Amino acid sequence: MKRNFTISGLFLFCILFVNTVFAQNITVKGKVTDAGTGESLFGVSVAVKGTTNGTQTDASGLFTLSVAPNAVLQFTYVGFATQQIAATGGVMSIKLIETANNLNQVVVIGYGTQRKIDNTGAVATVKGSDLAKQSSDNALSALQGQVAGVQIINNGQPGSVPDINIRGLGTVSGATNPLYVVDDVWYSDISFLNNDDIETLTVLKDASSTAIFGIRGANGVILITTKHGKKGKPVVTYSDYFGWQAVTNQVQMANGTEYATAINELYAENGVTPAFSSNPAAYGTGTNWYDQILRNAPVSNNVIGISGGSDVYKYNVSVGYLNQDGIVKTNNYQKYTFHVTNDYTPIKDLKFGFSASVLSSNSKDVNGSIFHQLYTAAPIVPVYYADGKYGDPADYNIGGGANYNPEATIDFFDQRSKNKDLSGEVYGQWTIIPGLNFKSSFGGELGQAEVRNYTPIYFATGGQQSTTTSLDINHTETRNWQWENTLTYNKSFGKNNLTALAGYTLHLDKSTYSTASADSVSNVTSGSLRGSFPDGTLVMYPQANQSTTAAIGEIARINYNYDERYLLNATFRHDGASEFYPYDTFGSFGSVGAGWVITNEAFMKDQHVFNTLKVRGSYGTVGNDEVTRQVGTLTVTNDPTQYTAIFGNPFYTVNGEGINTVTQPTSWEKARSTDIGIEGALLNNHLSFEAEYYDRLTIGAVFPVPIPASTGENGPNGGLVANQANIRNRGFEFTVTWKQQVNSSVFYSISPNLGINENEVTKVITGNNPLYGGGNGITNGALATRTVLGQPIGEFYGYKVIGIFQTAAQVAASNEAGTAKPGDFIYQDTNGDGQITSTDRVDLGNPNPKYSYGVNTYLKVKNFDLTIDLQGVADVSIYNANLAYRFGNENFTQNFFDNRWHGAGTSNTFPSVNLGSTYDSAPNSFYVSSGAYFRVRNLQLGYSLPTDMTKKWGIQGLRIFANAQNAINVFGYKGFSPEITSDGPTSQNIDANVYPLYATYNIGVNVSF
Repeated sequence: MKRNFTISGLFLFCILFVNTVFAQNITVKGKVTDAGTGESLFGVSVAVKGTTNGTQTDASGLFTLSVAPNAVLQFTYVGFATQQIAATGGVMSIKLIETANNLNQVVVIGYGTQRKIDNTGAVATVKGSDLAKQSSDNALSALQGQVAGVQIINNGQPGSVPDINIRGLGTVSGATNPLYVVDDVWYSDISFLNNDDIETLTVLKDASSTAIFGIRGANGVILITTKHGKKGKPVVTYSDYFGWQAVTNQVQMANGTEYATAINELYAENGVTPAFSSNPAAYGTGTNWYDQILRNAPVSNNVIGISGGSDVYKYNVSVGYLNQDGIVKTNNYQKYTFHVTNDYTPIKDLKFGFSASVLSSNSKDVNGSIFHQLYTAAPIVPVYYADGKYGDPADYNIGGGANYNPEATIDFFDQRSKNKDLSGEVYGQWTIIPGLNFKSSFGGELGQAEVRNYTPIYFATGGQQSTTTSLDINHTETRNWQWENTLTYNKSFGKNNLTALAGYTLHLDKSTYSTASADSVSNVTSGSLRGSFPDGTLVMYPQANQSTTAAIGEIARINYNYDERYLLNATFRHDGASEFYPYDTFGSFGSVGAGWVITNEAFMKDQHVFNTLKVRGSYGTVGNDEVTRQVGTLTVTNDPTQYTAIFGNPFYTVNGEGINTVTQPTSWEKARSTDIGIEGALLNNHLSFEAEYYDRLTIGAVFPVPIPASTGENGPNGGLVANQANIRNRGFEFTVTWKQQVNSSVFYSISPNLGINENEVTKVITGNNPLYGGGNGITNGALATRTVLGQPIGEFYGYKVIGIFQTAAQVAASNEAGTAKPGDFIYQDTNGDGQITSTDRVDLGNPNPKYSYGVNTYLKVKNFDLTIDLQGVADVSIYNANLAYRFGNENFTQNFFDNRWHGAGTSNTFPSVNLGSTYDSAPNSFYVSSGAYFRVRNLQLGYSLPTDMTKKWGIQGLRIFANAQNAINVFGYKGFSPEITSDGPTSQNIDANVYPLYATYNIGVNVSF
């Protein structure tokens, strides 16, 4: 018995020993990357299935976890398909596949974040990495074509800020750009940001998402979150590209012979002896002024950053330098940026930190009229004579219309612009109890801008000379501050999920502007405004003004969902603004939104079509406080030269008084918005879609009020403005995204979007009284646009051309006899009264595009990646004011010269060369063209070197790329570009001396250590 017991005990011991050995945990290590892009994924949840044992990946996508030998690891990351993989020894390589279903992503909203599936508003997010792929020095330019319903209009001048409209224009007298919020701080311009510093950019488009911003939400809001440090060892990144910018679609002008021929015809038409009657052919091709002044311009951009951190402290720092030459010789722009974020968590429930951005830019500017000069300069004038002197138009009997040599214009134009900006915030966040968080932040902006223009003593041509030096200086300073305090409560009880927000905000904006001029001074290039003029200098025309405004806001919002099926959002904001004191200081804004996640219903569980399906709707009111303000105090004048009464005999005089300005205090404009949308994903989350209808009505838009002369009103505008108009924008937006991981080596995505918008003035209290505008570049003081009840903002307005007079007999038999002559336009007698008058003018076109679209594609095959972004607009018009912007003997385009009327039967669509006459230059349909275009916005091919190769060099990742931007442009407009920035809502799409866009070609590298 004893022996048997001994053998049995030894056997039992061996079994227990073996089980103990195999029960010991093993250490698993690995790296998680994006299967599509190869980028490391930070914050991926790595958990042992069926247990609470887990961890997260660090900034390099690495994880380490102790698990049982037979464990199954589950990898979960927002926006990516969940994977379950058996734990193995060695280093695991996990590639997560991105899904097209964006509804599970966390998006940034005003004063917080939220899962997109829980959001009831119109919100679109673009990753900073997508913006950084484009060679744009401004993030807004890179946004073009990325989001449905967002129209971005770029200007080719280096350092310029694009125009941006979200869901159309809702004002004629106010600001049109959206509010920008960067790391919680409000801005009107984000030029201080480097694209590489952006983590996400989110566009808020409807009242449900923008009402939390009150009087600044009517034009939409763009929220930008910058990159913050992440837990892990320091990671150094370096991005660089170098390339050149090339002119595209250059306008071809008439050459020397053609110009002389055309001017001879012009002189003959006006009964003057032709200037070049001897032999126009002797002038040959002459000077191509575009080729002389424009160039292929180099551009380079460098950004270096470092980030990292621990559980307690995280940091991110970057420095950037952009050096960009303009396509005009002598034009240059340099920008230096510095960005830093720090987050400190000393204890579990307390966190504080700061973010700061610094900008310093310098620009050597170009003369504002240079593109008009290039368009009209006489090609028969040489750039230089043989003795080195400038070619002088006065030597060629050209007259005053083209009395300039563009080379002399840029050689003696010396204007420098400098901008410095410091912006950012400090914040503290305290978790008072679980679910209850208090956050306080203080931020703002310190800005300084200076423009110096110096004119030396010089003699270039008879019309381009200066006998004394002069110095003009403009100086602007901004000091903007904000303090915001919010309390957020999150609570789930059963199937009920609640997030409540309450807060108080304070904003103070201060701006100071000063300007002065002086003659006979040296060119001072440094120092402040006060120190720029030497002692004893006679400073002329000094002016200065200062404005200070303050605003307070009280905010509240509730987000509720039941069982992740039924969603409710309610927002309220009460604002007070000092600029409207004392008449309408305070106003209230709010919204309500609701949503239904249909696929979470029991009756949808067994269907296999939709992975996610949600409908939502919202209604609310927001404001626009950046409007033209009318004074509220009645002022009078007692000028004796205007108001003097004579009484008695003998006579005696008594001074009278007259109204100087009729008063009608204005307040902010309000926008009432309705939005209905449907979102979903299907086909195993490969395909996602979003479609919505919106109707935004601006109520009380500031609009001119006609004032009878009998009131004695003597104000500078001959009238007043008031909140008296309603403007509607309504339309549809569609976005579809397909993403698929074909196999371990191939991933692709394609995402088209379409915005449809109609703009209309629906109500004007004072009736059908039009607002005329668009006089830029229009000769004889004419105005080419009007804004009137029942029509869109800034529609082109003028005469409809129905032909060209061919003979004097035809003119004599027409209702334009005595006014027109052969070669002039035949205008339509719209009202049929037998004569052509201003009452015959009609709507000629809409500068507000009805359709805007984009297609964004990405393909990755092994280590190669290809990005193609397409973009365009349709059903929009342009007014080409360059054609008739004439005062004498300006040049003509090749297209006009080839098609001009120059005798009976030669043309019935193009007039004669007498284009600048009062009759032919009047706004009419000849100058209006389609502004539709299609563009390959961005094309980039990249190659990432294998990591097993780069690790030998101590490099985590190395990617090289080649990029082409705006390389292919398809449009019918006979100008440089159909993308034209405006001087305001009533002057849209008028092409007169616009700095055109260009194509950019570059190569670059992205490195991480």
